[in-house]
Amino acid sequence: MRHLTSVDNLSDDELYRLVRRSAWYAEQGEAVGQPLRGRVVGSYFRATSTRTRTAFASAALRLGAAHIAYGPHDLQLNTGETMADTARVLGTMLDALVVRTAGDPAELAALTAQDGMAVVNAMTADEHPTQAIADLSMIELQFGRVDGIRILYVGEGNNTAAALALALARFRDVSLCLATPRGYGLDPALLARAQRAAQANASSITETHELAAGPSEADVVYTTRWQTTGTSKPDPNWRDTFAPFQVDGALMARYPEAVFMHDLPAHRGEEVTSAVLDGPGSIAFRQAEQKFHSAKAVLEWCVGGTDSR
Repeated sequence: MRHLTSVDNLSDDELYRLVRRSAWYAEQGEAVGQPLRGRVVGSYFRATSTRTRTAFASAALRLGAAHIAYGPHDLQLNTGETMADTARVLGTMLDALVVRTAGDPAELAALTAQDGMAVVNAMTADEHPTQAIADLSMIELQFGRVDGIRILYVGEGNNTAAALALALARFRDVSLCLATPRGYGLDPALLARAQRAAQANASSITETHELAAGPSEADVVYTTRWQTTGTSKPDPNWRDTFAPFQVDGALMARYPEAVFMHDLPAHRGEEVTSAVLDGPGSIAFRQAEQKFHSAKAVLEWCVGGTDSR
């Protein structure tokens, strides 16, 4: 039984294995057996979700586990029970709990203070680690490698960007440029931590607040919606600030060999145009499907205790 609450939970080898195993599941299709037969996986989603919630529920069932879903109003947390007491009880009945709070990561720490069930972070305010595993496995499938990949990330330095930076920093010769509106970059402490890890792997993680100052070459252009789940922006004119960071045909033309990625949902006409999202260079919907395969790898690692091939 192992928790996955942050990319920082993982050793380099564990991250590499999870990425490879996620890609392996995608290549194998349904011919994967049921390594979690007899296990019970719960999911507690306090914030909206389409892809992540469905991916983990479907992955649990396809791997042979039973699945119990809890919505935002289903648990006695709403009547004042503490997260620690809730975890203590659920840990006697579940083998894993997949949790999306979009809130304080300290809540996950309370959930992990028991030794009966694995806890999987399906998104907190600061990080979205399972998104990063899905993204890197999609890159592995697309390019045959993660090492040496050049990525331009455009938009808010949110939980998706944080997990992506922390994960890519573990690979060699990677270049990640985060083009973020001023005032909406990565948390400085997290950025510094990712940069130190990247430097040890001869990789580069940089941040700019001018899209025109982006890299001259990129293999991937990645964006995310401007309004991150569970958050609000203090600036009433924030859309004007974000407008220059739209991914459109002109931006993609700067990188004619690049593929386009998006963690979805997309707000067409805001962070990306329909022509790009639906265009021949877009792998965004394959990327969404990859969340299902990476969920299988994560549950197998957390619950099955396998090392992942």
